[in-house]
Amino acid sequence: MCAILAAAVRKQGLRWESGDVLVLAQKIVSKSEGAVVDLSRIAPSPAAQTLAEKLGRDARFFEVVLQQSRRILRRERVLIAETRHGLICANAGVDHSNVPGQDFVTVLPADPDRSAQEIARRMKALTGKRFAVIISDTFGRPWRLGLTNVAIGASGLSVLADLRGQRDRSGKILQATVLAVADELAAAAGLVMGKAEGIPAVIIRGFGYRRKNEPAAKILRPAGEDLFR
Repeated sequence: MCAILAAAVRKQGLRWESGDVLVLAQKIVSKSEGAVVDLSRIAPSPAAQTLAEKLGRDARFFEVVLQQSRRILRRERVLIAETRHGLICANAGVDHSNVPGQDFVTVLPADPDRSAQEIARRMKALTGKRFAVIISDTFGRPWRLGLTNVAIGASGLSVLADLRGQRDRSGKILQATVLAVADELAAAAGLVMGKAEGIPAVIIRGFGYRRKNEPAAKILRPAGEDLFR
């Protein structure tokens, strides 16, 4: 995948620059890592069959969701699951979209942060440039309509900007402001990627970020601080 990305940039007459942020759609990372499941090889469990009867969907699909989940939080219209990574999302990230054939789905990378680190390492070897990498996926949000992209994997940048203790423009000390920088970059890239345009990689340039090897997992709110779980 990295060689394809490097070639695509050359073909478009672009160049890599140190300090760029490369945002990659989860789907191409999953495909490159072989995280594609053939449902014809899946034998659904009784639990998956029960979910299929309740929600009117393929029991084999729900079996994959269960395999990818630590626990199921809600099961109304869609499964809201906590993935093995600790992410809270619909169907544990198991997805039919942008996958050829009716019997194939992708699952999330086994370790998105490790994937981002490896991609950053390979891209530096190919380009001679050092830049941050974000792996993004589309999530729904409690209390709000619409989907937005968030970072599920990251390398080479500080994923959070902790502004607590700093003063605002009125001189007041900020008490609780921690910005999810990696999520905001993922969302910005999502506006360019679209869902059917076939643009799985976006270069963000000119954004001043703090260089640090923080995992996207750092963005996950600890269960003890979660008022909605």
